[in-house]
Amino acid sequence: MRLQNSIQAARPPAGRVALQVFPGRAVAVVLLAVLTAFLVVRGIVPALTRVDSDFPGYLTSARIVAEHGNTARLYDIPWFQEQMRRYGIGTPSEGKFQPFPPPTALLLVPIASLEPLDALRVMTAVSTVCLIGSIVLLSRILTWSLIDTALLVLLSGWAVVNAFRLGQPYILVALSCIAGYYAYLRSRPWIAGMCFGLFTPVKYFPVVMLGYFAFRKRWRIVAGGALTILVVVLASIAILGWPLHEQFLTSVIGNHLVGQLRMQDPFTAIFQSFDSLYRRLFVFDATANPHPWVIAPALHPAAVVVTKGAILLATIATLVRLWRAPGVTAPAIGLLGVVTLLLAPGTGTYHLVLLWLPVGLLVDYLLRQGSRGAYFLLGSYALIGYFPYGHSSLFEGRGVLTVLAYPRLFLLLAMFVAGVYCLWNRTPGGRDVRTTDTAALSEAIPRDDRR
Repeated sequence: MRLQNSIQAARPPAGRVALQVFPGRAVAVVLLAVLTAFLVVRGIVPALTRVDSDFPGYLTSARIVAEHGNTARLYDIPWFQEQMRRYGIGTPSEGKFQPFPPPTALLLVPIASLEPLDALRVMTAVSTVCLIGSIVLLSRILTWSLIDTALLVLLSGWAVVNAFRLGQPYILVALSCIAGYYAYLRSRPWIAGMCFGLFTPVKYFPVVMLGYFAFRKRWRIVAGGALTILVVVLASIAILGWPLHEQFLTSVIGNHLVGQLRMQDPFTAIFQSFDSLYRRLFVFDATANPHPWVIAPALHPAAVVVTKGAILLATIATLVRLWRAPGVTAPAIGLLGVVTLLLAPGTGTYHLVLLWLPVGLLVDYLLRQGSRGAYFLLGSYALIGYFPYGHSSLFEGRGVLTVLAYPRLFLLLAMFVAGVYCLWNRTPGGRDVRTTDTAALSEAIPRDDRR
């Protein structure tokens, strides 16, 4: 009986109030039609008609694996470009496998034999199904209408557009995170862990969620994730060989974590990271950065450490404060998702599809608490999605004005600051406070039920 009650408690309450996030249903429908058209025209149609810059790297590595090529040389850029030339995939001079983790080479093996455009079309179809699945599951998690949830997803703008156009797998990763959280709500901890762990060896983002559940002592979720990660890594070693993984551990991942990537300008604002910003401001380079704000190379690592350290301390303090309140999982996962991208050494626009779940959880939580900060977060998220980045790039490398070339970074920082402020000043008496977090009651599961 105790176990049965615990399982029931972990499920979304049947009486949970549905929110209308976007007021004016007619306006919401029109906005949804416009955003859908934008996605189709700028993202899906181009993916169906031509192969762009990122997809060839994924497909070439998969074809090398499928044809039993020398996988130990995947990180050898000249050799990898020669394979692209031999296969006739993409623009060889732009291709490389770095800094991808080795299991990335297995992603497209099932379609590796197809012509590049046909393979991208298959990837586009899979991404479309995952996009729809993300909207449906997120709607159930948040108890929002499908229209409101679809608007949340499509407000990511260039993120979802470029994920389609460039053939990136991040929509699949986003769906796996959403499915994992949904399984958690439905008291399916092993399935939740498997969903979180599936893409962790390829794209690191989901490990943050597993880390949070370890912090909360949800050991079955953690075990499910750890076992799934282990299976993927062992399969990768068995198929690709240990030498490739050794190269990754000794010479690739370290440079990746500090934003030093081969064939990439370490000063470029494209990365939109504190690492790149402070390098632009303080490190002189006669060719790549002739006009820093101040020539003080020692300030670059110091500023990165201080900034990221302050953000981490604020995050930890907020999580500790949330620990004392009921229904902490949703806002905690939301905040951690934003922090992860904020602290990353480099992000592309398509990485922001990973914010679908975190932003949805934060906005929903704050709305149900009656906090106006919810719409500030939503507005900042939408601005990230549709900001005209081509105009901001004009300020790059112009001394102190360089900060204006980093709008996505500072919008993420604004989301983080607003989220922390709102979570420290939650307003009581908001709508549906008793069930603010659909997993709120699951926090009461007895410890012996969490093994």
